[in-house]
Amino acid sequence: MAAPLTDGDRRKQISVRGIAGLGDVAEVRKSFNRHLHFTLVKDRNVATPRDYYFALAHTVRDHLVGRWIRTQQHYYERDPKRIYYLSLEFYMGRTLQNTMVNLGLQNACDEAIYQLGLDLEELEEIEEDAGLGNGGLGRLAACFLDSMATLGLAAYGYGIRYEFGIFNQKIVDGWQVEEADDWLRYGNPWEKARPEYMLPVHFYGRVEHTPEGVKWIDTQIVLAMPYDTPVPGYKNNTVNTMRLWSAKAPNDFNLQEFNMGDYIEAVLDRNLAENISRVLYPNDNFFEGKELRLKQEYFVVAATLQDIIRRFKSSKFGCRDPVRTCFETFPDKVAIQLNDTHPALSIPELMRILVDVEKVEWDKAWEITKRTCAYTNHTVLPEALERWPVSMFEKLLPRHLEIIYALNQMHLDRVAALYPGDVDRLRRMSVIEEGDCKRINMAHLCVIGSHAVNGVARIHSDIVKNSVFKDFYELEPEKFQNKTNGITPRRWLLLCNPGLADIIAERIGEGFITDLSQLKKLLDFIDNETFIRDVAKVKQENKLKFAAYLEEQYKVKINPMSMFDVQVKRIHEYKRQLLNCLHAITLYNRIRCNPSKSFVPRTIMIGGKAAPGYHMAKMIIKLVTSIGEVINNDPYVGDKLKVIFLENYRVSLAEKVIPAADLSQQISTAGTEASGTGNMKFMVNGALTIGTMDGANVEMAEEAGEENLFIFGMRVEDVEALDRKGYNAREYYESLPELRQAIDQISSGFFSPRDPGCFRDVVNMLMYHDRFKVFADYEAYIKCQGQVDQLFMDPREWTRKVIRNIACSGKFSSDRTITEYAREIWGVEPSATAIPPPNLPRN
Repeated sequence: MAAPLTDGDRRKQISVRGIAGLGDVAEVRKSFNRHLHFTLVKDRNVATPRDYYFALAHTVRDHLVGRWIRTQQHYYERDPKRIYYLSLEFYMGRTLQNTMVNLGLQNACDEAIYQLGLDLEELEEIEEDAGLGNGGLGRLAACFLDSMATLGLAAYGYGIRYEFGIFNQKIVDGWQVEEADDWLRYGNPWEKARPEYMLPVHFYGRVEHTPEGVKWIDTQIVLAMPYDTPVPGYKNNTVNTMRLWSAKAPNDFNLQEFNMGDYIEAVLDRNLAENISRVLYPNDNFFEGKELRLKQEYFVVAATLQDIIRRFKSSKFGCRDPVRTCFETFPDKVAIQLNDTHPALSIPELMRILVDVEKVEWDKAWEITKRTCAYTNHTVLPEALERWPVSMFEKLLPRHLEIIYALNQMHLDRVAALYPGDVDRLRRMSVIEEGDCKRINMAHLCVIGSHAVNGVARIHSDIVKNSVFKDFYELEPEKFQNKTNGITPRRWLLLCNPGLADIIAERIGEGFITDLSQLKKLLDFIDNETFIRDVAKVKQENKLKFAAYLEEQYKVKINPMSMFDVQVKRIHEYKRQLLNCLHAITLYNRIRCNPSKSFVPRTIMIGGKAAPGYHMAKMIIKLVTSIGEVINNDPYVGDKLKVIFLENYRVSLAEKVIPAADLSQQISTAGTEASGTGNMKFMVNGALTIGTMDGANVEMAEEAGEENLFIFGMRVEDVEALDRKGYNAREYYESLPELRQAIDQISSGFFSPRDPGCFRDVVNMLMYHDRFKVFADYEAYIKCQGQVDQLFMDPREWTRKVIRNIACSGKFSSDRTITEYAREIWGVEPSATAIPPPNLPRN
């Protein structure tokens, strides 16, 4: 959706978007027309908007290619230690604008496209999101790739090229309906297939122990085809690679002896092998032990490790012996970071390759494996921990099961020697969980197989050390670290909020783009009336623009002068969207009770996807839409209060709603949200936070001062105390009249008149088995929201707090996070020096 800019405004050179030289503009136009003609085979008479998008994408991609080739050449010559970030999710969003920003091409493209009579923003809206992730974990991986390239690290993201990413969410009669995300339907201009690096991956089969060593035989083979996507750093000419694997059936698949007769059936059965990379599992913070998922996890690991070892062996300064079986230096040249336990099979797979294939002695192989791998834990929720049935491993990965048993034995022998007679400790610390169904605890495998284990915010890392992995921490305290998450300021400030980036750059220069801690300099402007006015003006413009977008896309009209109160994240009981609902109902009841009283107008926006199999999460969406239905159509309320469900929340929608938000809701039960990263995006974009002392909120409050956030509710200690005492929801229901009224309304069908019993499951959960103690924080939350209203009525004071928050958000750059990983886990140093551009001779 185009911004309402005048021609003069449009052509004004925006400092942080790169200066558009006349030559550049002419070059972009020429390239655009050439691609329209030669790549898309269209002329201006028959070209569609999508053709124009593709022509522009190819034009911009051309600017990446020379830098991409040169970066890889540079790594080959310098042979630095390589960083391999393994993740089953990379939630990348759109690529066009991010590439223009990082290459400093945005103004040249804007001007060229304008001269061609087109609108850049309209073309950007045509691009599909690469939705290869569920939420925080996948988006973190994407931010990390941006930071690793910007910091000049020789880093690679490895994952799966899902044919279908996270489903598109439609709301039909207030319910979530899922639709397949066919994101590759029109082709992906940013990827390059690399069939020459296709690799075999083995499944099933059996293990043979021979005098020559162990052999895994009679396996089924699936081929892994790599697709490479460039990852540009910010204006440093570095372009790293994200390599995603796609499953291909071998040509002889199912055409062996037993299938001689039915050639057609055999060819149709190729789909079975290729299903491995068909679809992303849509669960966030929940483990679903399906065989296809285990296949995906091994598929990415097996293909990636072969690739890593090939690159290690062929490196210019690799070991000098003729067959290069010397793996002594492997951990000095390779770091593997496991993004949660999903790629945990890297540990037994690396052992299998070293011991069975490369004939490295077992103890040496184990030392190499541990020095190479590091594990990031992302959650403490028990239902999210991966625990695979041994029986599934036995069938699918028999050799890996043997290796895991051997590693576990070694580990338990060590524990038994240190804690003689403590059988309960052995049981707690085993990788194998005994019981009716024996299971492999993947988190335990990661901890014993890694030299570093980290949580993703200080409070989470403390919980990891003191509860989840307490026994392991006592055994090896030096292994445990904290690495507080961060977000890339390129996408989450420059790209999504150019107005704010501009007024910041006017005051403190552009250094903050690659050193976000420089935002501290804005503290000097906290009482500067012009700056206060500018910040408020940018926010109001963003709100108007988002209101126009909502009206255009969803036909909903909202009051742009109201407080934009936003909670966008995956729908989950622990994130407590229900607490937000109870506040909305309470506000509604107060307005109904006293319609003539002046209220601070609010637009409450809630957005996020529910896992398709998560009944309660789907009920929460239905509740939000039902509350909205009643409130938004009540004439007594007018535009004092609106409740909007934001459909199909995704990266590209986040880029629109976050810059427009006034209030950011981060209200998980203390001790459940490992970090959160949305909280950081809102902070840097000038929203104030209402939140519990959970995840990174704790550090945000520490950086900005607790008095500059709206902190409420139980701390971790209070939650633990309440658990010991026993949480009784009914006590709160009986003693808080406004809470009782809200629950009774939900229960009686006030919000679902056509189906009065619609929400009985929700009410029943809240009253009798609410693990996340919504009622216990209700009173403090409502009171805290009252303080929000008070401050919002004083725009100058509100904006001063906003400025202080922005100024104190520097810690939450993923550049800082990655610098800490590099120095404290991977043993490499980020480099500030840019690679020479393709048009200059190399060094």
